[in-house]
Amino acid sequence: MEIKRSYLAMIREYPGGWDAMAAALGMSRSALENRIYERKGQSVLVETALQMQQFSNSTHFAEAVAQVSGGVFMKLPSHNYDRDELLSKFNELYAELGNLSMKFKTSIEDGEIDRRERDELTDIGQHVHRTVEELLALTFQIYCRPDSLK
Repeated sequence: MEIKRSYLAMIREYPGGWDAMAAALGMSRSALENRIYERKGQSVLVETALQMQQFSNSTHFAEAVAQVSGGVFMKLPSHNYDRDELLSKFNELYAELGNLSMKFKTSIEDGEIDRRERDELTDIGQHVHRTVEELLALTFQIYCRPDSLK
């Protein structure tokens, strides 16, 4: 996810959209639009992007920064999981791999992957990476002794 796309996603997900997000940030809608679309020499400060992320209760900005940095954002588990939830996470991973495989198959049917297909494959791949990391974190949380997690 590109940085600008993350801003737009956070605005879309915030109840009330553009007007409400701008008000929550203490600015007008046009001021927010100027920052998002980098008009009049303005841009979104990291602090503002983090506020937008918090207001929208999302991780879009963190995911976008991780992606453009060549990494993957993974939110750490916030509570103790059990073995059934670990199995559920494995099943989620299998489904995501199936989704990636189907998208790959349809993307190469014409012998070329276009920009839209590339973006979709990248998004699915990032999600698979995130699920693998979550799966490992859960595995370690369940099966490692607490003193070995440090």
